[in-house]
Amino acid sequence: MINFKINGRSVSAERGETIINVARREDIYIPTMCYLEKTSPCASCRLCSVEVEGLEGFVLSCNTPPTEGINVITDSDALQTERTNIMRMYDVNHPLECGVCDKSGECDLQNKTLEYNVGQQLFSAKDQPRKIEKWGLINYDPSLCILCEKCTHVCNEVIGDDALDLLFGGYNSKVIPKNAETLDCTFCGECIAVCPVGALVSSDFQYTANSWELSKVPATCAHCSAGCALEYEVKHAGIDAQGEESIYRVKNNFEYATLCGAGRFGFDFENRAERDDDAFAKAVEAVKSADAIRFSSMISNEEVMILNALKAKLGLKLFNTDAYQMRLFMDAYASVSGTKHYSADLESLKASDAIVVIGSRIATDNPGVRYAMTTAARHNGAKVVYMHPLEDALLQNTVTQFVKYEVGTEEGVLALLAQTLITGEELTKREQSFIDGLDEGYLSAETNVGDDELALMKKQFMRSKSKTLVVGADLLAHERVENIARLVALIEKYSDFKVLVVPTEVNTLGVSLIADLDVDDSAENVVGYNAKGDFIISALGDGDLDVPALNQQEGTVVSIDKRLLPTNVALAFKGHTLNDIANALGVGAENTIDYTRELPQESGFKAVDFDDLGNFYSSKGEDLRGYRLDAVKVHRGGHPEEVAALPEFNGAVIYHANPVLQFNAFTAKTEQLEDDNNLYGSASFAAAARLSDGDAVTFDHAGETVRRIFKLDDTLKGTVALHPTFDLGLNVQSGYRFETVNFMRESK
Repeated sequence: MINFKINGRSVSAERGETIINVARREDIYIPTMCYLEKTSPCASCRLCSVEVEGLEGFVLSCNTPPTEGINVITDSDALQTERTNIMRMYDVNHPLECGVCDKSGECDLQNKTLEYNVGQQLFSAKDQPRKIEKWGLINYDPSLCILCEKCTHVCNEVIGDDALDLLFGGYNSKVIPKNAETLDCTFCGECIAVCPVGALVSSDFQYTANSWELSKVPATCAHCSAGCALEYEVKHAGIDAQGEESIYRVKNNFEYATLCGAGRFGFDFENRAERDDDAFAKAVEAVKSADAIRFSSMISNEEVMILNALKAKLGLKLFNTDAYQMRLFMDAYASVSGTKHYSADLESLKASDAIVVIGSRIATDNPGVRYAMTTAARHNGAKVVYMHPLEDALLQNTVTQFVKYEVGTEEGVLALLAQTLITGEELTKREQSFIDGLDEGYLSAETNVGDDELALMKKQFMRSKSKTLVVGADLLAHERVENIARLVALIEKYSDFKVLVVPTEVNTLGVSLIADLDVDDSAENVVGYNAKGDFIISALGDGDLDVPALNQQEGTVVSIDKRLLPTNVALAFKGHTLNDIANALGVGAENTIDYTRELPQESGFKAVDFDDLGNFYSSKGEDLRGYRLDAVKVHRGGHPEEVAALPEFNGAVIYHANPVLQFNAFTAKTEQLEDDNNLYGSASFAAAARLSDGDAVTFDHAGETVRRIFKLDDTLKGTVALHPTFDLGLNVQSGYRFETVNFMRESK
């Protein structure tokens, strides 16, 4: 620890902390314009300058570590003059557009100009013509830009796109797309969030509302399992829609949280439906007479509790293949690890210096995991090994080693990983016998993972101290899921790797911990709740009864961090809810959120009422949303089994993976997100499947005929094509994501 003083107050710093880190922790104000907690210091605004007693001049608190015994002064006449002059420089010819600027009312430049009483300008500079750039979802006005560099830092260090750069040219300096004519990125919009002025704005939101007109609704993103915190900003829909409200934009606490573009721009998936008493009566009768309810993991924990209660009362079955697979994996994992929950989370992933990802196209499956990996790579120098049958161009700036394995051989790959990572540990006789008995030659030949690749991986990790194994959805849906889970747990048990399992949907983990699930046996008399069925209850607006979407509900979900997170009603819903159906069938609770307190404590939940759940970050960045599930110990007794014969996938193989910013039928409903549903493959795939760029093809999937346009993609290699499923509505299977298909070309 380093002991020093700030304004005469004794404080201490840990190794690696800067003066501003300590000041913020101690609630001592130092003004900034360009500083971001989650990136390295930009050091461009100089507002954070402080004095150190005995030292001439100013020092930047954002990038200066303290030394023993110094006294830092954060406010003085000299500092006040310095900061006032800095603001005068910022205000030189800055267009006075506050009346129409989208940032007015929440603009750092506006706030600091008032704070330092810059009421007149003492000098000027010749203005320059500056073209406003329109980059799709994002507009950029260089005349408003103050060159703080927040956007470039967050794009490179957190998102991983590295798509923005600064063009230096004195007064003509501006932000430009990096190595491209126009912005080529994943359009997460985080550059909009961190921009302290109105230079980077949402093209959809621009000129539609003032910040002070918007009501802020704290919520949890409903698109993937990362559980990102956001605020829906709501206002009346307009003169033509009296009494109705609309979501105008989504914001996030960008200092500590990060959003992908689906969370930021894909907010309009609400179900605008009227009350339909006839449809409700039919729904009640359908549930009453059903043999089973099939439901998706786009559901709140409280709704799952209602389904459990309906099962107990009516004797029906509950189907959710996605969550059932998660439970199979976690139960087998727990039998070896002795814990019900996996050990890692996004924060520990950010702190890692060694990461292995297997069984996921992680950049699009879960952007929150991608951002944590990028942070680890940029800030910790983490070595990232990506194991998958397909490379991913989105990870090219992050991955240090790509290990390609053959489709379907994940069990063999995990066995080789276990042999590599836990060699020399004190295993039990049975576990040692399993490791010794592995047929390394067979496994290597069938998986296509060589000794040299594993040796390189081991060498990279030799000096690493914080390691994480990230396990994706490909493994959860594998026919050998249970033995794969035991192998994952064995690695965790006998190595210094923590394990992070990536749930497939927004509440896959919550459903797996709560629902009393049955094997989906394709029963005939099935009610579908946001899923296929003979009678469909859906928030998509295309079923037999409409129910609210997740941005129209109060309730909770469980994120990848094993944290119960609350979400709130952004837009009212005029129709019926699942709780109404339950009440009509004698399962009584006045409100859906009455079930929050009843969530099963044996799975780690706590007896906390919904209204008592926090939903914010503290000023120091502590996540105070909901609560973290309690650790639950379980009986050990499981052991890895002999690796089964590894399968072969021949012919035309597709991989069900969605494009950037698309996840499911709800993101498919939104207006701003691109709905690219083409089938993408490499030249090798095209040759093997006898396809040409632009060919229209059909094939069978989930009992339906799917039509796609085939497109060549020079970023892909090998003979596996990428197939999106987000636009297939409720007709999406939760099985293994690789599939052999027979294409039929449409005649031209």
